[in-house]
Amino acid sequence: MSPEEMRAVDIWTIMTEKVPIWEKANLTIKEAAEYSNIGISRIEELLKTPCCSFVLYVGKKKLVKRREFEHFLSSALEI
Repeated sequence: MSPEEMRAVDIWTIMTEKVPIWEKANLTIKEAAEYSNIGISRIEELLKTPCCSFVLYVGKKKLVKRREFEHFLSSALEI
């Protein structure tokens, strides 16, 4: 394999690797559930509250702002 082909393979590998959850700015509801060990339905319920600070709407899709979600969890006594 030529050096050019090896570089192309390296770039392809980098592009296809997934970003770890703890490095993402926004999470899907499923990722947030895995990350926090809170159920999907409970997270969906939290996102529906009017003053939820960690919801991000992308069209009809709801994402969870990871840093704000972490802050919410660290300050919450009960969910």
